[in-house]
Amino acid sequence: MTINTQKQVVELIKRSKKILILPSAPVDGDSIGSAISLYIALKKLQKEVTVISSEQIPEVLQFLPNIKVVSNRMISSGDFIITLDCKNIKIENIKSENEDGKINITVTPKEGRLSEENISFSSGGIDYDLIITVDTAELTQLRDTYEKNIEMFHQIPVINIDHHVSNSHFGKLNFVDIMASSTTEMLLPILEELSSEENINLIDEDIATLLLAGIITDTGSFQNANTTPKAFARAAQLISYGARQQEIIQHVYKTKQLSQLKLWGRVLSKIQVDEKHRIVWSAVSRQDFKDTESLDEQTGDIIDELMTNAPGAEVIVLLKEKEDGAISASVRTTNPSVDAAKIAENFGGGGHNQAAGFRISNMSLMDAEYKIINFLKDYQEERLGVIAEREESKIIDVEELMHQAKEAERAQEIMNNSVINKTAEDQEASSKKKIKSVEKEQTSKKEFNPKSPKDKTSSGVAYRFED
Repeated sequence: MTINTQKQVVELIKRSKKILILPSAPVDGDSIGSAISLYIALKKLQKEVTVISSEQIPEVLQFLPNIKVVSNRMISSGDFIITLDCKNIKIENIKSENEDGKINITVTPKEGRLSEENISFSSGGIDYDLIITVDTAELTQLRDTYEKNIEMFHQIPVINIDHHVSNSHFGKLNFVDIMASSTTEMLLPILEELSSEENINLIDEDIATLLLAGIITDTGSFQNANTTPKAFARAAQLISYGARQQEIIQHVYKTKQLSQLKLWGRVLSKIQVDEKHRIVWSAVSRQDFKDTESLDEQTGDIIDELMTNAPGAEVIVLLKEKEDGAISASVRTTNPSVDAAKIAENFGGGGHNQAAGFRISNMSLMDAEYKIINFLKDYQEERLGVIAEREESKIIDVEELMHQAKEAERAQEIMNNSVINKTAEDQEASSKKKIKSVEKEQTSKKEFNPKSPKDKTSSGVAYRFED
C-alpha cells in the first residue's frame, strides 16, 4: 500500500456519484463499521450511496449508529418500485392480493389519510458508477451479491479496501495494508483527506464510533496479536473525534444473553485437545443452537475463550454448522510461525497470519471435523517434527518386542527344564518310597514261632517271638 494508492482512491470517490458499498460476510464489527461510516461520510458529500449486506447483521452490533441504512438485496433492473410517502401518517396494515391477473395493494392507515399525492413510481436499475468493497479478501465473501451479479463487477470500477494477507487484489484499485489492525483503521486517513479536499468536516461522533468499533472488535479489545502501536494511535485519535468507546465495550463485551451463555457452556464443554500436535478445537451443531435457543452470531468471541482456556495450544479451531448445511471454521494461532491464513487457504478461505476462516459445503459436521483436524495434525507433524519422533518410537518398539520375545523364549526354556528336573526328582522319590514300602511289608510278614525259648507270659498265654 502506498500514499499514491490512497490518493487514487480519494480521487475516484470524488468523481463518482452513485456508489455501492459492500461489506464482507460473515458480518463483523470491522466490515459493517467500515461500510456504514463510508455511507454517512459520502452522503455528506451529496453522493447517492447504497450499502448491501449479503448476511444479516448480528444482534450484538445492532447498537451501531445508522444500522438501518443497510439493505439485504440488490435492486435489479426488472424491479418496479411503488413508493408511499408516510412521513405524517401511521400505517396499520398493508396487504396485497392477486385477482384476475391484477394485484391489489391495500394500505390501511391508523392515523391520517393517504391520497394519490403520497404515491410515486420508479424502475429499479443497476446504474452505480463505483463499487467499494470493505474488509473483503475475496469476492466470494460477498455471497449472493456477487454470485448473482458477476457481470456488474466486470463493468463497474471496484475499490478494494482491506487488511487481510490473503487478499486477492481483485479491484481496479487495491488499497490493501496487511499491517493494519482493521479496515476501519485504514479508512480514517481516507476520510481525513476527503474532509481536507472537500473542505467539510466528515468525521462526526457517529463515524468515529463506527471506525473505533472496527478496531476494537478486530483486535479483541486490543488483546489480539494484530494490535499495533498504530492501532492504539488511531483509536486515541477517534476518541478525540468523539468516539463512544464505553458504548462499544458495553454492547460487545459486557452484554450477554442467557441463551448465549448456555451456548458458550455447550461449546466449552465439548473442547477437544491434542497435546502432541498442540491443537485445541470444539464444534457446535444445529442441535446445540436449538437446545440452547441461541443464534449463529452468538458464538461471538467464544474462540478467544478457547484460546485462554488452552495453554500450550498453537492452533485453536471452532467449527459451526450453518443453517444452509455448510460448515464454517474459525482458526486462531498463538504462535506466529503457525500461519492461520495458509491453513484456511487449503479449504478455500483466508485471513491473517494468526486469525483466519473458511467454509466447507456438502459435508457433515463430523466429516468436516475429521478432515480438518487430520489436515492440522499433518501440518503440525511436519512443522514440529513429530513424524521423526513417531518413526523413532516405532524402531524402539520393534527392538523392545524382539527383546521381549527372547526373554519369553528363555523363560519357556527354563520352565521346560524345571518340569524335566521335577519329573526326575518325582520319579526318584517314588522309587525310594516303593523300596521302603517293600521293606516294611517284609518286616511285617515275620512269622510267629511258639517253640522259641524266649517266652513271654501274659494272662496265662505264652508267646515266642522269633528274632
